[in-house]
Amino acid sequence: MKRRELPASIQSSIYNFQFLMRTLPRSFYLRPTVRVARDLLGKYIVRVLRGRKLTGKIVEAEAYCEGDRASHSYRGRTKRNDVMFWEGGHLYVYFTYGMHFCANVVTRKAGRGEAVLIRAVEPIGGVDVMLKNRSGRNRRIARQSLSNLTNGPAKFCEAFRITREQNGIDLLGNQIYILNGVRIPESKVGRSARIGVNNGRERRWRFFVKGTAWVSR
Repeated sequence: MKRRELPASIQSSIYNFQFLMRTLPRSFYLRPTVRVARDLLGKYIVRVLRGRKLTGKIVEAEAYCEGDRASHSYRGRTKRNDVMFWEGGHLYVYFTYGMHFCANVVTRKAGRGEAVLIRAVEPIGGVDVMLKNRSGRNRRIARQSLSNLTNGPAKFCEAFRITREQNGIDLLGNQIYILNGVRIPESKVGRSARIGVNNGRERRWRFFVKGTAWVSR
């Protein structure tokens, strides 16, 4: 019996879904850091935690480059920032203010010391787990708008339970990875100076999705 082909519209939908769910290749991260920061908007970051997948759409990111006085790599390689100098496609996690973790996507070739800070994501899957992870410090979070769940770099890490233990994880592995997602059109992409930095404020290396409730405040 001759096998029937699926209608073109269904084939197209399957292809688009497969493209959406494809893990970003190493080559994506080896490109110029500012371009990676912009292109991370609309991508899906996935964290596998005790068999559950926590998924968020990246809606805000900031670039930090070589020679940038606001970057952790500005004064050279240290024990703290070592992962930032690895090959693009690894996760650089640092501890700040004695209480928060922040997660960065390492970019460029090894030895450059460049990365993109994930500032905010829109929660997509595993929201119940994210709420539980964050309720340890803020028991009101479940009663507030979900826009407060992951609208900041520290909130994102707390919701996804990203700590020092995840520092150095390969984003091409199966613990934390980023899926292709959709490309946000230029008309919906905002750009500004980075938040919370004194040096390098003239650099407009913060990118965000306009109109979304999950951009950091």
